[in-house]
Amino acid sequence: MAHTPVKPERIVATAAAALEASVTLPGAFQREGIEPFKGAKDDTINIKVEGVLPYRTYGWRNNRSTELIFDEYSERKEPVTFGDDIYSGVILTDEQRTMDFDGWAKLATKQGEAIGRGLNKKAADALEDAPYEVVVTLDQAKLRNSLLRLKQVFDKLLVPGARTIYTDTDLELMLLDDDKLASSSHISDSDADTALKEATLFKRYGFNFVRAQELTGGTSYGLTNGGMIFVTAAPSVPESAAFGASASVNGVALRWVRDFEIRKSQELSVFNAYHSFHVTKDPLVVLDGTTGQPKVTAANHFVRGVKIEVGNAYSVEVANTELTTFTGITSSDGLSDGA
Repeated sequence: MAHTPVKPERIVATAAAALEASVTLPGAFQREGIEPFKGAKDDTINIKVEGVLPYRTYGWRNNRSTELIFDEYSERKEPVTFGDDIYSGVILTDEQRTMDFDGWAKLATKQGEAIGRGLNKKAADALEDAPYEVVVTLDQAKLRNSLLRLKQVFDKLLVPGARTIYTDTDLELMLLDDDKLASSSHISDSDADTALKEATLFKRYGFNFVRAQELTGGTSYGLTNGGMIFVTAAPSVPESAAFGASASVNGVALRWVRDFEIRKSQELSVFNAYHSFHVTKDPLVVLDGTTGQPKVTAANHFVRGVKIEVGNAYSVEVANTELTTFTGITSSDGLSDGA
């Protein structure tokens, strides 16, 4: 009988595919690699946030008694720390390998799925811990009206890109119980990866509604593109490892290292991945009502994410007066109760 060697590259690719097929929440996050963090002090880099320049006008055929005004351009920096290691380790005895499992493909798939579940939970934790500055409470008796108001809140935040609402189980049930919402168009096969596609409930009012069963506490979250960054990388395979490889599927990276304990007649299999989650903050711009010139916020704000509650009446809470001034968001935003 011919001996067919196990190629680690093929097995780790199988596990990476299983991992990618298991992630839902990180699936819609913006992804970055490890390269910018290499050599960085404390595994922290500073991401530049672009500045904003005001426009100015000069009177036509004026007497040139005033000078042009020159502005200084500056960019801000947001610190981002990278450093967490998620893994799945399995022991396989000689008897199990010989009698129970025909090769490593099945176990590798299960280990990839396990890491996928872990990343989903960590992504949910990152969503829950983000520094939200806008909290919207939806009226459960007027759900569609509340969602239209929520859309207006996102419009006023002036952040471009696709909008995703990650629903907890309570909001998911309310959405699916509304015939007009549930009958809206579903996401197509080309729009998302498998796990994310299966978790996507529907598209409505400019939002992708995605089921996030890892969310707890009756709270959901809305994000625009780039609101949450998912940094991922596969650790390098050590030169001393006799059997190891790494693979990446759609930006999700994974490493596999396998070893044999001869004194115990068993094999050890470890899949792991480096990862991190962080939010993106932005400066805000508003036109000065007196001068007509743009003004820029003194601080960066997390405006790419909104915390969403469900209650007996619609309401909006804004964290600080600067955000209210620059966005114009108030508790009365949206359509009238009779809409």
